[in-house]
Amino acid sequence: MSSIRAVVVDPNVPGRLAIKEVEAPQVSPSEALVQVEAISLNRGEVLGAMHFEAGWRPGWDLAGIVIKQAANGTGPKAGSRVVGMVSAGSWAEQVAVPTDLLTELPASVTFAQAASLPVAGFTALCALEKGGFLLGKRVLITGSTGGVGLFAHQLAKLSGAYVVGTARRAQNAALVREAGADEVIVGDDLAPAQAYGPYHLVIESLGGKTLATALSLLAPGSTCVTIGWSAAAEATINVMNLVRTGRTTLYGLNGGTELESHRISEYLARLVQLVAKQQLRTPIEVEASWHDIGEVAQRLLQRQFTGKAVLHLA
Repeated sequence: MSSIRAVVVDPNVPGRLAIKEVEAPQVSPSEALVQVEAISLNRGEVLGAMHFEAGWRPGWDLAGIVIKQAANGTGPKAGSRVVGMVSAGSWAEQVAVPTDLLTELPASVTFAQAASLPVAGFTALCALEKGGFLLGKRVLITGSTGGVGLFAHQLAKLSGAYVVGTARRAQNAALVREAGADEVIVGDDLAPAQAYGPYHLVIESLGGKTLATALSLLAPGSTCVTIGWSAAAEATINVMNLVRTGRTTLYGLNGGTELESHRISEYLARLVQLVAKQQLRTPIEVEASWHDIGEVAQRLLQRQFTGKAVLHLA
């Protein structure tokens, strides 16, 4: 039986991630077989790797070349450069990818750029869509220096919104402004954002006190989209404020659930075209070999860099 190399959880190595021989993927009729050239890391899958049992194969994002078109004739043909995502196991030399989770790449978009897009870009795009027509509206984004935050800032600005972002450290404020923020709140206290509100849309990823404060800054009929809890999983909210404001919505965005109601290939195509037109910058802060995955994963968990980390399989 043929085999490939893939990243698997190994509790006995530093960082719990190791490259090992595994069984080659079995491809269903609706899947293309992709030779992976680049992958990117997301906080959720790295956190999972720190807890899941030995042998589990993490990874969502990938970019590469189709080496076998789906047997049902759908999706990109063999030889096509593509970007895509899977529910697990993308950190491998070869991956079977459902064709509705793949899109082709223009020649001007690199594998590294493409690999940074699927989870972070899709999440940012979905969150912004919950705000509806954003031209002239006010948008508040927390966790602005992460991959989702930096994509969300750029996309919100392209939509014509007035955007307020956050940065825990003063030295990162310029990065948030470069991504499109009109104002940047520095520090852990979100209360100063009140000066620029109320907000028609809030994209919140920290949880805890930050989420509670964000809810108090909503305009009537507005939406807060919560996409994570990197600071705290629980929040105490003032229900009286929500009722007084009226018609506000708290939307919990789960990437896996969103996959069920969206055609991911179309979303990826939109993002890829924006990159090709140089209207969307891929915020890649770390590029390395996948042999360094254990070290890079630990640096991500320790917040030692902003934006995205991309690893090459060459």
